[in-house]
Amino acid sequence: MVRCFPPSLCLSCRHATIVTGAGLRDHIVDCGRLSSPCSRVPFPVISCSGYSDRRQPSLREMEEIAWVLRTDARRNRVGFVQARDLKPQERYVLPDPDDDWS
Repeated sequence: MVRCFPPSLCLSCRHATIVTGAGLRDHIVDCGRLSSPCSRVPFPVISCSGYSDRRQPSLREMEEIAWVLRTDARRNRVGFVQARDLKPQERYVLPDPDDDWS
């Protein structure tokens, strides 16, 4: 009986550094989220609480392209501005969940 397993989450995680050699089994996976000095992952990962899909934009990347609705009470105007045109303290955003790791 042949068992099929899903590919390791590390392959699509933004915190993983993957070095691949010439052979099928020649690879090293290093996790940037592990706080231990040896952050190598020697097995395929199927579940991880620190997983962040690199195929999806991060919160910070979405903030850079976001449009922010601004109001100007003095001129009685409402309109959109690009977030990157605002000072950081003028952006009203949620905290980045990736920053919770120490």
